[in-house]
Amino acid sequence: MPLEGLWITHAWVFFIGTCVGSFLNVVIYRLPAGLSLVHPGSRCPHCETPVRFYDNVPVFSWLILRGRCRVCKAPISVRYPLVELLTGLLAWGCFLKFGLSWACLLSFLFIATLVAITFIDLDHRIIPDVISLPGIPIFFLAGLLLPVPSFWDAVIGIVVGGGSLLSVAWGYYLLTKREGMGGGDIKLLAMMGGFIGWQGVLFTIFAASAAGTLVGVGAMLKAGKGMRLAIPFGPFLAFGATLYLFYGERVIDWYLHGFAA
Repeated sequence: MPLEGLWITHAWVFFIGTCVGSFLNVVIYRLPAGLSLVHPGSRCPHCETPVRFYDNVPVFSWLILRGRCRVCKAPISVRYPLVELLTGLLAWGCFLKFGLSWACLLSFLFIATLVAITFIDLDHRIIPDVISLPGIPIFFLAGLLLPVPSFWDAVIGIVVGGGSLLSVAWGYYLLTKREGMGGGDIKLLAMMGGFIGWQGVLFTIFAASAAGTLVGVGAMLKAGKGMRLAIPFGPFLAFGATLYLFYGERVIDWYLHGFAA
């Protein structure tokens, strides 16, 4: 493919990703509130004026309007373009990793689902069952279209993903008589296991625990609440699973061979 055509393809992949990110913003805002995802159309959350199509271009419209509603001039959160930009970059990353293929499309849909779950969990401390429970069979079947994981690796991934966190939750409750991990995390990791297999689940747990510990300790020290500070674990699981899709094989190979050397 000529260089010019290649760059156009990259730009389109990024733009489509930002459009998906725009829809994810709708999911993040409306789903926890029990609102329809399709009706009414996008509108200002302050004055409820419908957003014109030319003010609804991902990232760019926010920049042109300087982060404010065209009508009432109320500020629009910077998180909207950030979610769009993040999703666009993740779509581009999937394209660079897998090329134009089923692996690219399905991996991006999986990651986009994790983006929505991440911000919902950050906002509301919940992982909606309406996403995670259907996600288990959907991403299990989607994974069967790819070379890896195998059927049984995916089945074991679901069992290990859900079972491992369920065991941790039970153990914590038996020791403290308090709930330390929500059922949403358990279902989320089961969903992940169906798509990335048991190997991916183990990697995800390790990466999420390491990242969660670093961020959690810093947050606890800053808040001054010690171990009483509640931190959602879903975003760290999403980070671990995404890291596995992009770099899991490379990191595992480096660990096994580089560490042994």
